[in-house]
Amino acid sequence: MKEIRNVVLLSHQGAGKTSLAESMLFISGAIQRLGRVEDGTTTSDYDPLEIERHMGINLSLLPLEWKGTKVNLIDTPGYTDFISEVKAGLRVTEGAIIVVCAASGLEVGTEQMWLEVEKRHLPCLIFVNKMDRDNADFYSTLEGIQKRLGNKCLPVQLPIGSQSDFQGVVDLITMKGYSGSGESLPKEIEVPSALKERAATFREKLIEVAIEVDDELITKYLEGETISDEEIFRVMRQATIGGNLVPVFVGSALRCIGTHSLLDSICLYLPSPEEDGTAVATNLNGNNEEIKTSIEGQVLTSLVFKTTADPYVGKLSCFRVYSGVISSNSQVWNANKGGMERIGQLFTLLGKNQQSVSQLTAGDIGAVARLSFTTVGDTLCTPEHAVVLAGIDFPRPNFGMAVQPETKTDLDKMSTVLSRICEEDPSLQLRREPDTNEFIIFGLGDTHLEIIKEKMRRKFGVDVKLELPSVPYRETVTAVTKAEYKHKKQTGGHGQYGHVFLQLEPLPRGSGFEFTRKISGGAIPSNYIPAVEKGVNEAKQEGVLAGYPIADIKVTLYDGSFHPVDSSDIAFKIAGAMALKKGLSQGQPVLLEPIMNLTITVPEAYTGGVISDLNTKRGRVLGMTQDNGKNIITAQAPYAELLRYAIDLRSVTQGRGNFTMELDHYEEVPPHISQKVINARKEK
Repeated sequence: MKEIRNVVLLSHQGAGKTSLAESMLFISGAIQRLGRVEDGTTTSDYDPLEIERHMGINLSLLPLEWKGTKVNLIDTPGYTDFISEVKAGLRVTEGAIIVVCAASGLEVGTEQMWLEVEKRHLPCLIFVNKMDRDNADFYSTLEGIQKRLGNKCLPVQLPIGSQSDFQGVVDLITMKGYSGSGESLPKEIEVPSALKERAATFREKLIEVAIEVDDELITKYLEGETISDEEIFRVMRQATIGGNLVPVFVGSALRCIGTHSLLDSICLYLPSPEEDGTAVATNLNGNNEEIKTSIEGQVLTSLVFKTTADPYVGKLSCFRVYSGVISSNSQVWNANKGGMERIGQLFTLLGKNQQSVSQLTAGDIGAVARLSFTTVGDTLCTPEHAVVLAGIDFPRPNFGMAVQPETKTDLDKMSTVLSRICEEDPSLQLRREPDTNEFIIFGLGDTHLEIIKEKMRRKFGVDVKLELPSVPYRETVTAVTKAEYKHKKQTGGHGQYGHVFLQLEPLPRGSGFEFTRKISGGAIPSNYIPAVEKGVNEAKQEGVLAGYPIADIKVTLYDGSFHPVDSSDIAFKIAGAMALKKGLSQGQPVLLEPIMNLTITVPEAYTGGVISDLNTKRGRVLGMTQDNGKNIITAQAPYAELLRYAIDLRSVTQGRGNFTMELDHYEEVPPHISQKVINARKEK
């Protein structure tokens, strides 16, 4: 089994993660020319939208070879609206590299990435990038890293110079300096005298933490014996894989300073798939089963973690092989869907470029085109040994926009295209709102949905508008009232006659709508009563205040009259509908609005701001608890005030808060707001 490292690159937007990936590809010889994000020439950001916006939107597969080891890099977006791509990358890798900008320091996106790494217990390296930038400060950045991510984040290198004077690094294990940029090997230099004392102090701390995993070395250290570089490398690897140490590196991706040593360290400190051990799957009996990452004696088990839809090429599915071998022109079993899939030509991907391969073995990552029904999170295996691997924990989308087609042609294609895009991106959800008859697409933020809108236009030729969703208000009555309506029409020949008496009475919130009959003495023949009910049910769809559906009302048909010749179903249907309208007008009608339950998780420092913001939204805090150093606020607020809450909360908490919400109940809209809603509805 070939040596492999599967590594995901993570950072806040703009820290230089994609530039670092480009530098590693260039230094390793995977590409011949060093691209730049600003020029739109990087291997990773090849989508036209990524090039235009100078930001990653999709994860990219970037395999390279380094000193006999295949490194499958996965570059991920840094913007939090695309965290689902990050989660997919984390799911199929054994190690992570977090990139931090030396000028900006540790930013909120980096903190979120760190939490994801910690959640999956992935060994991690940190690369402090852009040391040649104005205002770059390694030591201030390191202090921020240790304060927020923990003291186990320790430098294994120190920078030689800073900003325009940055020229290389000091290796704290060998205590040698290295300078030089570009593709040539770093040149060994003397450690500057001004750095020697500081380097010795940092080296001592690094060794103290690393040797904690080896009792013999602890004894050796305490007795003052010399610990060799090889012993330090060995325990650093153990400590990194065990989660006791996070080595911190330094450099400049654009100048390829620090890239060689980072590539060495990926191979040295991060585990191979085989070392990572086993994956847990569920078999057909519902029992957990360990899947050993190996070729020998193991049947195929693989997980699809990414799909891309293209109107010309079709669907491309990226997968990670956990055990066994997958071959081109074969058949596999989709354990989630319960069907056979035909595997055509297998590929490895380098950005957008495809390289055909005959097979992929355990631990490796590749892609295949045109699978019939396989989606993200599905397990591909053999029918003889069907198991289901754990899927991907995608975030729940909480920002919705109504999707409106620009033209009739767009309408015809819109739902099909939206379904394809939602299949490609599981953090999207599409829902038809029955009360407003709108298509609502839910994503992770406004940027996420704007990208989806552009993707629909460019990839599939469908133009849509995105608007805030309509609030599904309802109407009800607050007083018992009676209404009579006689529908009488003479047109020559048979006329029309239907005469009904209805009683309307309010019901408790959440009761819905009830229709009952209390006809006595044959005032209305029984065969006409269904027509009355049909008229009432149709009329309840539009209330008298603003045309919203009626709720929480009991309607009783208690009297009426008929004509032996002119009465008909249509006449009684009209009479029932008009009597309801009349009764609604007389029953002191009011608007009802949806009230949502909110669960908001925020760092303690932002709690006051979040509560103040809720107060401006007519919200009420129900309680607060703590978990892992964060406050969890439970609250209720009207849906009308929460249409942009994903954006508002991000602003109030600087991106450090998250929330979920769901409908709890309906309640009466305050009069001053009700009138505004009614007026706005009439203006449409």
